[in-house]
This record gives sequence, structure tokens and C-alpha cells, in this order.
Amino acid sequence: MNLIYRLPPVRGKLEAGIALAPYTWFRVGGPAEVLFQPADEDDLAAFLRDCPADVPVMAIGVGSNLIVRDGGVKGVIIRLSARGFGQIETDGVRITAGAACLDATVAKKAAEAGIAGLEFYRGVPGTIGGALRMNAGCYERETKDVLISCVAYNRQGNRHVLDNAAMGFAYRHAQVPEDFIFVSAQFEGTPDAPAHILERMDAITQRRENSQPIREKTGGSTFKNPDPIQSGGRKSWQVIDAAGLRGFSIGAAQMSEKHCNFMINTGTARAADLEALGEHVIVTVKQTQGVDLHWEIKRIGLETLPTEI
Repeated sequence: MNLIYRLPPVRGKLEAGIALAPYTWFRVGGPAEVLFQPADEDDLAAFLRDCPADVPVMAIGVGSNLIVRDGGVKGVIIRLSARGFGQIETDGVRITAGAACLDATVAKKAAEAGIAGLEFYRGVPGTIGGALRMNAGCYERETKDVLISCVAYNRQGNRHVLDNAAMGFAYRHAQVPEDFIFVSAQFEGTPDAPAHILERMDAITQRRENSQPIREKTGGSTFKNPDPIQSGGRKSWQVIDAAGLRGFSIGAAQMSEKHCNFMINTGTARAADLEALGEHVIVTVKQTQGVDLHWEIKRIGLETLPTEI
């Protein structure tokens, strides 16, 4: 039986066999067996509660830090829309944002409200949901530095409110159950003049444009920065560069010439090319630099397309 007929009724959008490549920044990957875009928080909760327990469920944001493998994804992919999960509200030095909000939009709204401390989100690709999941950050600031609390639903449709301590934040990681789907978060900054905040954000934007291939089909930083003791304080891009891999390609997948910890799809890459390139970098850096690299980009799905999707 087609999976979609086993799923509960929803008020949002439920579609079978939807290509996921257009939903990722790399523009690669196979279809979702079913794609669900809930109308709102209640619609999401009801779906999770009534969805058969044997059906895999996974949430994605805007696919900025994601490789969907060429075989697609079994089960249900949940994508929160800006219409149902994109609200932003400010109150004093606090800002509350839906999980579908772009990080950069939250930074801008905070600046306009005179809330400082969230400028770093201007340099983080993706959504608030993804930022919570991976403690996203840049330029010496992370989500853990500004989060007050967030709301998530588990696979059974139960609502959970977590404060900062409950998130178990570490470098590019939050120690919360994998089945949690974040729907909103509240942050706190400090007061400052909007013009001063926007000036700092403009500096972040300029820094990114000068150093990163942000106009390419990319997934942001490919690897987490390595253990500083093992790497001698070098960052991922430095050990990749030292291994001679700046600009190295497999098919149309390439380690960027501009920033060699950024992997790009130069045009016709498959997910398999991107993943093979990443694995080659891991092996080569270990062999030549003695440093262990670990993926920052999330990889999901099947390597080949099953006949039933």
C-alpha cells in the first residue's frame, strides 16, 4: 500500500514522491516517500500522535546544511513552512521566532528592535529549527549564548518546553532526542542602537562575501573544526588546504577554491559525488595531517532509489 494512504488526515499539505533536491541548497537528492508541510503547531502535533508508529518521520529546514542521497528518503519528511512557523515577535530585549524563520531574518528583526547579541545569525545559513538542533554559530558566537527556551514535539506528538540547560549544548550539537521537532524559540540579547547593530551585521555580511562561496550551490561548512590539540590549533579549512585539497573535485562536486571547507555543486553533481568527495577529504587529511575530520553537513536517505518510492 502507498504510504500516503496509511497516514492521518491533515490540514496542511501531504504529498507523495516529491523531489527533495529543490528543497536543498546543494540541489541534489532523490524524492521523499511523503512530504508533509503542517498548517500549524496543532496540525503537526495531531499528525505525530496519529501517524503509525512504524513510519519513519524526519524534519528538515531549508536544506542549507543537508545532503539528501540520490535514492531519496523512506517515510515522511516534515518541512515547516513560513506561513505556519515563521512568526517573529519582540518584547524588550527578548525575541521569539518560529522554527521556520531564517536565521538571518531573526538577526535583522532583532537589530530593528534594538536587540544586540544576535548579529552572528546574519552569517548562519538555515533556519532557527536547524540552529537549535546543531547549536549553530559563527564568529565566536553560538545559539547557546542567546537561547532562553524553545518548544519541540516528539514522535508521539507530546509538547516539550526546554530551557537552555536542558538542550545540552556542545560544539555544533544539542543533546536532545533525535525525534524532537522544534517549532519555536525565545532568545535574549542586550539593548543597543539599531544603527550600531546593523553596522556590525553589515560587517559580518561583507566578511562572508569576501571569504565564502555563498553564491554557489553549497551547504556551508562541510566539516566541524577538529580537536585543537590534535590539529595544533588549525581549523578545518587549514588542514584541508595543507592536504592539497583546495579545489579538488570528484565529478561536479568540488572543495571550493575560495574557502576549502565549503563543498560546492558546480552544476551537475549527484549526492553520491558530494559524499564521495567528503569521504576522500576525511581520509586524505588523516593520512597527510594526522587529523580527524567529522561531517558538519547532515546526510540522509538511501544511496539508490527503491522501486516502491
